Amino acid sequence: MAKNDLIGGALWDAYSKKVSERMDNPTHLGVITQKDADEKGAKLIVADYGAESCGDAVRLYWLVDSDDRIIDAKFKRFGCGAAIASSDMMVELCLGKKVQEAVKITNLDVEHALRDDPDTPAVPGQKMHCSVMAYDVIKKAAGMYLGKNAEDFEDEIIVCECARVSLSTIKEVIKLNDLKSVEEITQYTKAGAFCKSCVKPGGHEKREYYLEDILRDVRAEMDAQNLKNLANNATSGNLAFKDMTIPQKVKQIDKTIDEYIRPMLMMDGGNMEILDIKDTSDGYIDVYIRYMGACDGCASATTGTLYAIEEVLKEHLSKQIRVFPI
Repeated sequence: MAKNDLIGGALWDAYSKKVSERMDNPTHLGVITQKDADEKGAKLIVADYGAESCGDAVRLYWLVDSDDRIIDAKFKRFGCGAAIASSDMMVELCLGKKVQEAVKITNLDVEHALRDDPDTPAVPGQKMHCSVMAYDVIKKAAGMYLGKNAEDFEDEIIVCECARVSLSTIKEVIKLNDLKSVEEITQYTKAGAFCKSCVKPGGHEKREYYLEDILRDVRAEMDAQNLKNLANNATSGNLAFKDMTIPQKVKQIDKTIDEYIRPMLMMDGGNMEILDIKDTSDGYIDVYIRYMGACDGCASATTGTLYAIEEVLKEHLSKQIRVFPI
């Protein structure tokens, strides 16, 4: 069997039976005329929506009664079989609902209704945009009936139309989970998992927002905020010792020595000073000191006294401190 035959078979299996049935025998394909509306005493709404990226177009017909209820609906569609199946299911979901209820139907509702079982997608990821167009034409029809713009029905900016993931959700997930890649965003939100147009420019259709740009901007905001927090903590004295600069560490060590160590040394005629501080690659903070006065050359300078100095600094500043006399 040829490779293309294998690929074709796999793609065929990626469509549900419901999609196959509706693409061949759509239930609600047709036209509703003004004469039909007059006979039923209803208002006729005819909404058109098209996608320049793929050339698909759909026309939706609604008959709406005086109670705002959709009593009949039909569609015409130029597009692939998946597009026809999605439009057919979209019309079915609209029937019997009030316009205000129908506008809440999303492309995810359409796709889920076309599944043979709840856990298996009805179409391959690259065909999710077919159900998105069905959702868009519903908004267009509802806007015409209610005297609104289609955009008025969106509470938030939608970045991934396929998975209905908003800009605010993506930003929040990046911050809460410290995400560092587009793949992680997809894992957490499903954004970019289907047609992938929202991942970066050059996909199925042009988008206003792309995941890679959102990630870059949010990471920049997070880095800037972290720097600001570090500066504020340093000013307020709340900065962790390990995050301080070398001059800040020297200042804190000097302060601790002045308070807890130097008085003890001076009682015996001794003293000490800090010569250097180094952050090591394995996470330690090495402090190099020099004894002065009676402490210089004292037998305990490299044993008991050294141990006491190191323990005081560990207790008050960091467990990773090591002290070395020079």
